[in-house]
Amino acid sequence: MDWLQALILGIIQGLTEYLPVSSSGHLAIGQALFGMDDGADNLAFTVAVHVATVLSTLVVLWSEIDWILRGLFKCQLNDETKYVFNILVSMIPVGIVGIFFKDQVEAIFGSGLLVVGCSLLLTSALLIFSYYAKPRQKERLSLRDAFIIGVAQACAVLPGLSRSGSTIATGLLLGNKKETLAQFSFLMVIPPILGEALLDVLKALNGEAVFRDIEAIPLSIGFTAAFVSGCIACKWMLSIVKRGKLVYFGLYCAIAGLITIVTSLI
Repeated sequence: MDWLQALILGIIQGLTEYLPVSSSGHLAIGQALFGMDDGADNLAFTVAVHVATVLSTLVVLWSEIDWILRGLFKCQLNDETKYVFNILVSMIPVGIVGIFFKDQVEAIFGSGLLVVGCSLLLTSALLIFSYYAKPRQKERLSLRDAFIIGVAQACAVLPGLSRSGSTIATGLLLGNKKETLAQFSFLMVIPPILGEALLDVLKALNGEAVFRDIEAIPLSIGFTAAFVSGCIACKWMLSIVKRGKLVYFGLYCAIAGLITIVTSLI
């Protein structure tokens, strides 16, 4: 991997982590276009850019995170602790899938471009359906809704099925207000992304040295590109969700999915 490839892939990861178009799917497409295989250097790069996007979330949503932390230190049941309970509940499904079933899911469905294309079509259908559905609005996000949104996040283990698209669309279908869903969606993915990165590193270290074969400069460029583009995309996505424009991303995912499927079959 050279520095230009790292720059492009880092930007792709940072932008698509928050836009509802699947970062894993686009990263797989980008690596396929560059002719990259699933080697140790790609794993190290993937881990690095995912950590970079988590850091961009912390930067953009720091005021909300600070609000939560201050409320927790009061050691009482308040809005902040209820918010944390919702995040913890949402982590249960993805934690179970990530620890016990991730390898089995990948073994069954694979991670090729055909899977990515089909998953992008599923993302498209979910986004478009949530746009036209008009459920009754709720005042608060309940623990039940947090768990169901967590199930949607767990399903996004498939490359091409957008994590943010799945969680936000599911929340909208449950009747939750779009003003709070994007923020909750971005905060709830921080622990799973970090946990997934840690599991990938530990799994790879059991086999061979992962970080010896990748050069520091491409890794640093990819990390920086993912962080900067992640900050931009996170702010942009918060605004997009509030305006309710997710249907356009649904159309994009449909086109990208069809192109990916056709390409994989040629």
